[in-house]
Amino acid sequence: MARILVLVAMLAATVAPARAQLRLDITEGVKDAVPVAVVPFGGQAEGGPDDIAGIVGGDLRLSGRFAPLDRQDMVTRPTNGGQVRFEDWRLLKADYIVVGSLDGTAVSFELLNVQTGQQLLAQTIPISGQTLRSVAHHISDLVFERLTGIPGAFSTRIAYISVEGKPPSQRYRLMVSDADGYNPRTVAESSEPLMSPSWSPDGQNLAYVSFEGKASAIYVQRLATGERRRVSARAGINGSPAYSPDGTRLALTLSRGSNLDIYVLDLATQALTRITSNDAIDTEAAWTPDGKSLYFTSDRAGNPQIYRVKLAAPSEVERVTYTNGYNARPRVSPDGKSLAMVTQDRGYRIGLMDLGNRTLRMLTNGRQDESPSFAPNGAVIIYATEDRGPGSLAMVSSDGRYQERLRSSQGDVREPAWSPYPPR
Repeated sequence: MARILVLVAMLAATVAPARAQLRLDITEGVKDAVPVAVVPFGGQAEGGPDDIAGIVGGDLRLSGRFAPLDRQDMVTRPTNGGQVRFEDWRLLKADYIVVGSLDGTAVSFELLNVQTGQQLLAQTIPISGQTLRSVAHHISDLVFERLTGIPGAFSTRIAYISVEGKPPSQRYRLMVSDADGYNPRTVAESSEPLMSPSWSPDGQNLAYVSFEGKASAIYVQRLATGERRRVSARAGINGSPAYSPDGTRLALTLSRGSNLDIYVLDLATQALTRITSNDAIDTEAAWTPDGKSLYFTSDRAGNPQIYRVKLAAPSEVERVTYTNGYNARPRVSPDGKSLAMVTQDRGYRIGLMDLGNRTLRMLTNGRQDESPSFAPNGAVIIYATEDRGPGSLAMVSSDGRYQERLRSSQGDVREPAWSPYPPR
């Protein structure tokens, strides 16, 4: 019971104050980022929150892989490929150029190779039912995929926890924003802690833990309507919900009796299946992409380490991590080949394990980095960090080559969770 109380305190400590729109800042960029020109689109005034070219350029810059040209260096403003004088852009050392225009009902754009003059992309996107920001993020996704071969994730969202005020008058908020930190909105709000958001695979629902009523419970909330339902309020701790890949089940941590173990809850029938049975603390389950196994954190070896269990053979538990004396909060990459985690190495840092050869490498160098979550394309990991000041969110590429910070001007932010791709 003492260990359970310590865990509750640790869980509560992971939620810290925050509010307001997040601002992305590159802290370490790729030295050989590709120069690209994103020319202001025709039919739009330059500047402002809906400046399509500005949003696309910002997305590409914040991917860490591209270096957009400053507008002040652009000697012309072409709006279609036929107006592009490639020799001018070669002098500016741009490898690629994006041009386009807005006509009120649709946005047309082209991606051109400056060195060869080849048209790489040309599309017209109807505006109906979309904001200009969402159209711009879609263009960024298309450009990013065409140039890297990796699907873009600019049209996705992030969920995170914020807390406003000081004890005993704190307000906890579950927030959702665009992947670049814009358009934050409150999903749930409480005077008691909220934590551990988990996206459904269709991106329509969030599961999370709430301590309203002074006891932990797990809720599932539909984002479009705000409708929510309590799915677990069993005696003791209800924690760490994680949606299964098919969206029909939640892996969760329960303290039925006096011990923490991993269970799987069928959301339709409320049938509960116990997965681990050990005197240790077992928590923080994460599904494999095929839905057949779970990774989780356990102190059964004397300190927190990561283990794997197959749902078909729950008695056969495999230890995964041996490097370092602390490894926790496992998160599986979308392709199932890598495992992000919090590891103790000159502080608490984000590490990435290759599940093929079990090698672990450090991606971050903070003193208190935690709560990793993969972008749906697997190229980037978002995490929470604290370093001599308010907590914030940060991103690091899965190869460790670039990092960026999402800062909040009004407090700390914690426990990010990256959404899946939006439904097509």
